[in-house]
Amino acid sequence: MIIQPTSLAAMTWAGAASGTAAESWRVGAVLAARPMGMGEQGRMVLQIGALTVETDPLGIPLPSQFQVRVLAMGNPPLLEIIAGGGADPLVQRALRERLPQQNGYAPLLATLGALAQRPVVRQLPPEVRAALALLDQGVRTPQELTRADGLREAIARSGLFLESQLAQPRANPLPLGEEDFKSVLLRLAALLDRQPRLPAHVPASGADTPPPLRQRGLQAQPRAPLPLPLAEAPTEDDVGQLLARLRGDVHAALARLEIAQLDAAAAQAWMIEIPLQGTHGRDVLQIHLEHGQDTEVGGQSWTLGFALDLPALGPVQGELQLRDLRLNVRLWAERSATTERLERQFTPLRQRLAASGLQLDQLSCQTGLPHGHGQASALLLKATA
Repeated sequence: MIIQPTSLAAMTWAGAASGTAAESWRVGAVLAARPMGMGEQGRMVLQIGALTVETDPLGIPLPSQFQVRVLAMGNPPLLEIIAGGGADPLVQRALRERLPQQNGYAPLLATLGALAQRPVVRQLPPEVRAALALLDQGVRTPQELTRADGLREAIARSGLFLESQLAQPRANPLPLGEEDFKSVLLRLAALLDRQPRLPAHVPASGADTPPPLRQRGLQAQPRAPLPLPLAEAPTEDDVGQLLARLRGDVHAALARLEIAQLDAAAAQAWMIEIPLQGTHGRDVLQIHLEHGQDTEVGGQSWTLGFALDLPALGPVQGELQLRDLRLNVRLWAERSATTERLERQFTPLRQRLAASGLQLDQLSCQTGLPHGHGQASALLLKATA
């Protein structure tokens, strides 16, 4: 369950962040909470840590005391109600450690792209250049992801399943050039940690991207701008700054991957992120894949959701529900012009689906992005500061 406070009744968030409450509200912190009744505007009043906050009604009864975890900072912050009883304390501890460290892939991809434009990068040690090349090869093309085998391969090599694949003694070895994305990140992180003259601790660059947790739902992630405008004559110091930035981005991406792995440990549902080669830059495709049982007919069901933010289309989300051979497709686009573009593709899409033997029950596209939903999703509250 997610709480997104609409206001801070005791003090403004800016005031809290500049005072003694700032440290206790860091990302990953666990705070005691209790309900205090309803406010004058019909909002629920909660005491969380040292602050009193207001939020929209959650629609569920709350115990007299519970705990929340800070998922993301901001105005307002984002909080998660911690489930009692069944939560594995080791998993919860690991999540708390990684949440403050994580960031999205977009800054990493932007830094990688900036490095590729510096000819002086050829002077780097061969093992670093080889690791950078492998990371670059992990960026998938649209042509790959629009093929069934290409999408399957991208999901398998996304890093989410690395340890489970390594634990299978009979698993086929990874083909040359098709290494797992997490293994490439681990190799590059180890090499960058050993590089001389790089700072010991470099934070991830760019804005804090919300973590890939199933209860948060899908979220389209915009492309990050290239760091450090390309100089006419790039210097060794210029490349050193980018390598230091890359080091922070790589560690943040690893923390993000491990959060997704920990979140999927006890469920038949996965949050998967795939770097995608776009026009004049790189993007991030986020996928929510869930396997379950159809309670109505007793068969198996699959749900595949996706979120993507392309410069030409803006944020787009979709959900495909497959029950036996019956398919429901729902699309959402933030821009009305994108909705119209997608709807113009409905006729050829229906024809392709019919040729594949699937029975299309629903195909729709709406303007405006949905809130998080699904069997494992939390109630997401639209908040205003």
